[in-house]
Amino acid sequence: MKDKNTIQKEIHLSGIGIHSGKNVDILLKPSSSGEIIFRRTDVGNVELTLDPNKIETRNSTYITSKECKIQTLEHFLAVLYMFSIDSLIVEINGDEIPIMDGSASPFVQAILKAGTKQIPEKKKDIKILKPFSIREKDAVVSVSPDPEFKITYSIEYDHPTIQKQKVSMSVNLDNFVTEIAPARTFGLLKDVPALRDMGLALGGSLDNAIVLDEKGVISGPLRYPDEFVRHKVLDLIGDLSLLGSPLMGHFKAHKAGHWLHLKAIHFLLDSPEFWSYV
Repeated sequence: MKDKNTIQKEIHLSGIGIHSGKNVDILLKPSSSGEIIFRRTDVGNVELTLDPNKIETRNSTYITSKECKIQTLEHFLAVLYMFSIDSLIVEINGDEIPIMDGSASPFVQAILKAGTKQIPEKKKDIKILKPFSIREKDAVVSVSPDPEFKITYSIEYDHPTIQKQKVSMSVNLDNFVTEIAPARTFGLLKDVPALRDMGLALGGSLDNAIVLDEKGVISGPLRYPDEFVRHKVLDLIGDLSLLGSPLMGHFKAHKAGHWLHLKAIHFLLDSPEFWSYV
């Protein structure tokens, strides 16, 4: 079994919520509780924990309670998962994790600066035993046994800059930091009015997302030629972290999104014959 970890010292971050458009502060505190606890300091210190049954998706992954919600968890959770941080208090004075520059790199750099430390509590790996697939129209998530944590993701967009992209890799902390965490969220300029009519993307800008018009990228140079699919890998890692354990298996996704990632998570939780603790 592996040790659970927390951070060595407090981390303060602030930024704008990409959907809410509101400024928000978060304070990460070391903890020995053995779980990640979110505390809404603007709503009477209401606490929320990462229960997959309280997770919903709507252009992001968010956790809900009777009193409040916290949205756009995925980039932040991906970083905690890859750094094996399982014990943490996250104080937040708004309903959304700040988008920062659209990637997970600011969270990575903050944790590298603060450092991590073990706590006297162990955790078990989840090992996939049998393959399965979750399909919705032409989108699919499939999972199969593998001795490592491996992700294969493919996307198809009717846009000259994106088109078809695919990445496949065994994910570890080193390649996550250099190849996945810097990949930014992206969107099409033509979709912005409809999103904002739904109360989404109110804080989106050329500074915190890759924005494309009909011809190409209008928000500056890409960090990778296939930055779009790398960002989808980041999203998937963040969503899979909701299982609460390190993973041993090959997770494949095609034209998927948060809603299908969550369906695969619930399938695993409801089907213990497909996996075991190691």
